[in-house]
Amino acid sequence: MSRRLILVVPGFPKLSETFIVSKFLGLLERGWDIHVVCDISEEAQFRHFPNLENHPEARRRIKVAWPHRPRWLAGLLMPLAFLHCLWSSPGGTWRYLRQGARRFGWGVLRQLYLDARIVALSPDLVHFEFGALAVDRMHLKELLPAKTVASFRGHDLHFVGLENPDHYSEVWERVDGVHCLGRALWDCARRRGCPASVPHALISPAADCDYFRGTPRQRFDPAGNDRNPLRVLMVGRLVWSKGYEYALHALGILREKGVSFECRVIGGGNSKEAVAFCCHQTGSEHQVAFLGDQSREVVREQMAWADLFLHAAVQEGFCNAVVEAQAMGLPVVSSDAGGLSENIADAETGFVVPRRNPEALAEKLAALARDPLLRQKMGEAGRRRVLKRFQLADQMDAFARLYRTVLADRVSAWA
Repeated sequence: MSRRLILVVPGFPKLSETFIVSKFLGLLERGWDIHVVCDISEEAQFRHFPNLENHPEARRRIKVAWPHRPRWLAGLLMPLAFLHCLWSSPGGTWRYLRQGARRFGWGVLRQLYLDARIVALSPDLVHFEFGALAVDRMHLKELLPAKTVASFRGHDLHFVGLENPDHYSEVWERVDGVHCLGRALWDCARRRGCPASVPHALISPAADCDYFRGTPRQRFDPAGNDRNPLRVLMVGRLVWSKGYEYALHALGILREKGVSFECRVIGGGNSKEAVAFCCHQTGSEHQVAFLGDQSREVVREQMAWADLFLHAAVQEGFCNAVVEAQAMGLPVVSSDAGGLSENIADAETGFVVPRRNPEALAEKLAALARDPLLRQKMGEAGRRRVLKRFQLADQMDAFARLYRTVLADRVSAWA
């Protein structure tokens, strides 16, 4: 009988988290009894994921948590949540209440309401897809009982709970496995207090190489003139950590060097106005177009349009978009933030420069503008690198091994 796996996420599906949709569908196709529990699931988002939208069995496995705000509504729904748990998993519900009463007292009723969707599914393994979600949820190990895994993808280590040295202490102590996107994030987890003895797996993002497959590049002339401007693409949320101000300053320097360009930016976020103002300050507002959040179909179209991909992040876990750009045969100019140095082979698939250095970014952009053969060579090398190291099927294999290892109680470190 297949063991039951739950992926816990804030929202599902989300354009900025296509990797979780791919993982969910990939493991389901491989026969895993996999479910998603999320706080929000918006019907409008499904149109961006036709493979999910038109998959009735997959959609049946997406469970939205009972609302916990406003509090009066949660109070009204609590009896219904309890009855649903009792009907779905009577033994599991009573066990949760008995064991939970020792830990939470009468507060176990409130906690059951918050965990109701998970309790009702009676999972064998719960995977918190973002480490911050695992905080204050380790009680599920004993109350269900179930194995637990927590993923750390960047934001949860770089920004969450920095004011509290013990923020993740209970997670490190009790989790059955930690997943990081790469060596840089594992090192960061160690700095945040994770003992080296905690079982861990390094599983990088991956690209659907059949989908992200660029047509052969036809632009063999030097770019950067009025007749043939350099086409630059950036993809990422409009937040300060993505380093847009440094990318835009680099483009301003590029213009001062006499290099003509056209830049398109895909992504939305809470720093949109600040990024737009920076674009105005650098005098690039007529060369830079902000396209907002877009489907992966549009992302692929824009990657086919571009000559290169620019990513100037000041803090980064790994960046799926950089992997997809390389799969499309685009050379990448990137900062060295976080795991990006693991993602890109410097001087082979693109250029990696120190973060917060627009002059260095501009220098590499200009070099690629002048040399179309270098763009082609790096793009082809990037495609080969993704095929060798970042295939979606290989990522599914790695997650399947991780789950089987955790479920089998083998606690040796996995790398």
